[in-house]
Amino acid sequence: MWLTECHHETNMENHPEKQIEQEAEHKPQMPIDVDEIVRTKAGKKAKYIPRFVVSWLKKTLHQDEVNRFLTGRAAGKYGKDFLDECVDYLEMDLTVKGLDELPTNEGGRYFTIVSNHPLGGEDGVALGKLVCRKWDSQMVYLVNDVLMNLQGLAPLCIPINKTGSQSRNFPRMVEAAFQSEKNVVMFPAGLCSRKQKDGTIRDLPWTKTFITKSIQYQRDVIPVHFSGHNSKKFYNIANWCKRLGVKFNLAMLYLVDEMYKNVGKKFTVTFGEPIPWQTFTDKSKTPAQWAQWVQDRVYELAPSERGE
Repeated sequence: MWLTECHHETNMENHPEKQIEQEAEHKPQMPIDVDEIVRTKAGKKAKYIPRFVVSWLKKTLHQDEVNRFLTGRAAGKYGKDFLDECVDYLEMDLTVKGLDELPTNEGGRYFTIVSNHPLGGEDGVALGKLVCRKWDSQMVYLVNDVLMNLQGLAPLCIPINKTGSQSRNFPRMVEAAFQSEKNVVMFPAGLCSRKQKDGTIRDLPWTKTFITKSIQYQRDVIPVHFSGHNSKKFYNIANWCKRLGVKFNLAMLYLVDEMYKNVGKKFTVTFGEPIPWQTFTDKSKTPAQWAQWVQDRVYELAPSERGE
């Protein structure tokens, strides 16, 4: 959907983040079109998908409700303004800890901000709102390109789709984010949290990309813990898919529905102290082990939570 082959690719080769920003700024705010998304993702196989499945998708993804929001109160709003509108729309009651004590970007000091991912939607927009407020909108997300259908987020996003046609561009998109003069916001688990056997809600093991790139670009890492959880139904679907060996992330389709279930709830967002990038140059741990170490640090910022 983004970063397709184009005649200007050579000219932008050394500054991929500028190409991404320019493409985002020129995209108009458009409503969600499930029919178009299905055609784009399924390609030639789309014609074999039964209409009742598409209708179910529209209902599950709350297409009409989301579009009323996008074409109504969020129309014409992008970046920070869009995030503010999302948080207000979802009536999120946020308690924020540790943010005011964090350093600024003075002197060209930019950070890698990593968080657990308990909700899959609200946590993303709320964290973005807080980071924009603290660092004057100097931030960029690394997100799955499904979210790029929300054009209000596009100016703040580097799209990622490691299972689709963009997989060849994945390293380039990561480089674009870390080369930019912006704070990089990541959810290293990639997927939202899952319910563990002991009942706690915790991310899957974090990937090492944020460690290796933070070392390469000398960015300190700010750990963040976001409270909250999804419904028992969501975790049951995710766990049954795992047990049955279903490769498709079926639970992801219910994230918008989960978002509406969480309207009006209270959340606590806790920012930890920056971890110097030099910490991760210690060879006593591999990058993957350092990633898990940071993940543990995140969960030390707040008590473990159990689903309902």
